Amino acid sequence: MKRFSNLIALASVALSLSGLAHGAETKVAKPDLAAGEAKATAVCSACHAIDGSRGLAANPILQGQHADYLVKQLMEFKEGKRKSAVMNGMAAPLTPEDMRNLAAFYASKKAPVGTAKNKDLVAVGERIYRGGIAKKAVPACAGCHSPNGVGIPSQYPRLGGQHADYVKAQLVAFRQGERTNNAQMMAISANLSDKEIEALADYVAGLR
Repeated sequence: MKRFSNLIALASVALSLSGLAHGAETKVAKPDLAAGEAKATAVCSACHAIDGSRGLAANPILQGQHADYLVKQLMEFKEGKRKSAVMNGMAAPLTPEDMRNLAAFYASKKAPVGTAKNKDLVAVGERIYRGGIAKKAVPACAGCHSPNGVGIPSQYPRLGGQHADYVKAQLVAFRQGERTNNAQMMAISANLSDKEIEALADYVAGLR
């Protein structure tokens, strides 16, 4: 009986150690901001600037964007779920660790402050962003992206201060079925006119 008890005790210890070892294997390392900055400088800076700041209007501002959201987008570029002739190739060699480091580096930067350009369009954009368009089944953007455009990590990106040209291009891509990695945005954009898309894009550019 004593031997049997000893065997049970040894088995319990073995299972405990196995669990600890498994936990150590699956634990995700803390992002390395220095490594992320180095990768950003070497790979991303030509299009997004070294710190992911304003850059070209055709490219998104990454500065201050949610890390979880950036990792999701990079992974979907790598897997081909989100199509981009440039980004599919750029994301292909990135490891999950690279993605986490890059995302953490950009997220650590202060989100930029942008400006809207067209006063008339801003008024239209604000109405849609805050109240939606009931007759078109378009919900208020603020419901997911928050009233001040900060978004929700992983699920909904920060929009406040983003380039109007980039936001417009993405809404059009969703509407035309060229961007397919978010069914909700495809359905919403399908009901937006060119003017409504332009108004929303201009409004969020100055949102803060």
